[in-house]
Amino acid sequence: MKLKVIPLLLAGTAFLAGCQQNANTISAPNILKEDAVASVNGQFISKKALEELNREVSARARGQKIPQDKLIDELIKRELLVQEAKAKHLEQSPEVIERMRMMRNTLLSQAAVQDYIKANPVTEADIQAEYDKQIKNSGGGIEFKARHILVKTEEEAKAIIAELDKGADFAELAKTKSTGPSKTQGGDLGWFGPKQMVAPFSEAVASLEDGKYTKTPVKTQFGWHVIIREESREQTPPPLAAVKSQLEPMVQRQKITEYLEALRNGAQVEVFATKETETPAASATLEGAIKDAIKK
Repeated sequence: MKLKVIPLLLAGTAFLAGCQQNANTISAPNILKEDAVASVNGQFISKKALEELNREVSARARGQKIPQDKLIDELIKRELLVQEAKAKHLEQSPEVIERMRMMRNTLLSQAAVQDYIKANPVTEADIQAEYDKQIKNSGGGIEFKARHILVKTEEEAKAIIAELDKGADFAELAKTKSTGPSKTQGGDLGWFGPKQMVAPFSEAVASLEDGKYTKTPVKTQFGWHVIIREESREQTPPPLAAVKSQLEPMVQRQKITEYLEALRNGAQVEVFATKETETPAASATLEGAIKDAIKK
């Protein structure tokens, strides 16, 4: 029989933490009545458990308030199920033991990431360095506004250029001839930096003057292009303050990646061939643990 997690209203870490104590034969802490929010068959449910569940739900519900009585009812249902499982000695089942071991490892890996983040916080210098790198990698300098007409063959592209030479309107030709998704906008690609397009396309645009179109077809992996460079201007990168909130988690993930690589490089790792198994749920993967740790 395959063991499945029973989804209560809000299954989460509070329930898993309770399972962990059973997995490690650690007795539950003594809870005084004054520190409890409910009692189930003489077993107190702590205020701390309610606080943890409330934090968990708030994160998932994106600020939506859940009535406290519903949260307490959820904790009561969980405790009833735990007591039922204990009464049937389900914690001794090999499947349950293995599942709790995996849950324990997930929680420990998350704790290790949180500990690393606490000891290695993202600094202003880290964010500034990432900002400078992003600006440099964006290509800097000039950005372009252009239109294009995409066709399947070089002959079709040459025929379009011949029509343009006779005075045809570029946008109208794009609407009727182009196979690209921008055809409904007359081939308009808006503003873009050199590195935002594939190399042959960017190089062709950079070689043009404003208001001029390519006199020979430009080939990319998408097909054959006829391009007109409408305008150009100096790129103005967004101020650091405007993108800081996006850069900080990016830098944090980079730090964690480097940390994990260092751990692996310092360890003796041997991988054995195994049969393919089902992919675990996101919360049970290392990536899920890292994401949860960062949120905290």
